[in-house]
Amino acid sequence: MNKLLLVVIFIAFGCKEVKKEISVEKVLQQFITPLGKEFIIPEPTGKMLELFEKAKKDFEDNPNDLDNIIWYGRRTAYLGQYEKAIEIYSDGIEKFPTESRLYRHRGHRYISLRKYDNAIEDLKMASELIEGKKNEMEADGLPNAMNIPVSSQHGNIWYHLGLAYYLVHDYEKAFDAYLKCRESGNNDDNIVSSTHWLYMIQRRMDNLDLANEILAPITTEANIIENQSYHELCKFYKGLIPLDSLINTEKGSPSSDAVLYGLANWHFYNNDKPKANEMMQEMMESKAWSSFGYLAAESDIIEYFNGK
Repeated sequence: MNKLLLVVIFIAFGCKEVKKEISVEKVLQQFITPLGKEFIIPEPTGKMLELFEKAKKDFEDNPNDLDNIIWYGRRTAYLGQYEKAIEIYSDGIEKFPTESRLYRHRGHRYISLRKYDNAIEDLKMASELIEGKKNEMEADGLPNAMNIPVSSQHGNIWYHLGLAYYLVHDYEKAFDAYLKCRESGNNDDNIVSSTHWLYMIQRRMDNLDLANEILAPITTEANIIENQSYHELCKFYKGLIPLDSLINTEKGSPSSDAVLYGLANWHFYNNDKPKANEMMQEMMESKAWSSFGYLAAESDIIEYFNGK
């Protein structure tokens, strides 16, 4: 009998032994979004699974090492096992209650699970813990082609805090957080990613002049390593490229969902709500259900279009 089918049968009939195994490894997960979309997270394979297994072994060999805790949590989350990752970070916080990175990563995964109030609480704590501390670049889970990290520990805290506030439609606090994010580092990837949200927030607040001022650092020439989608959007906002250059974006990945949400939101604050709703509804068919663009579109549908 197929191994996956056996797992499903055991779960259905309440086999305690298998339940325990699943709770540890999370080989298969189902997630249902607030709009009722069902997603199955398949059994992990390949490089990401190898990296997870190594992180898990490192943790088991030395569970009191802070880096081992963080990477075990991160590798677990990259497999879509967000609840298990939160458990790992929570256990880590018991051991290291003043470590900002544990709150930052747990806050991120609360966002993935739509637990926005929990995320805000964690990320606010993280922001307090970094006061007066040196900022450092944060290693990527999978290094980019140039093997150059593009985001910092402080920047990631402010970025995710801004996102959490945005997703509960507290635009003033979201703007303050994203402004701190932009001020946390001067590399072009950080500039375009934070500026994208800063601009959208001010347009949502009907502050066109300030929104345009926010775009001052954006140029056609930039040393972008990862955040090409945000750069393209910022150039569009500034009138440096036409709408036609973005409208053929395919949905289904975090980067493409970022563009699609940016365009849907552009219609929203330019008073074409039906088009915005249509585009956001189409985004709900994306497989990238925890991407920031997907989360923002989902939150807007619930808040402004009555979940319909």
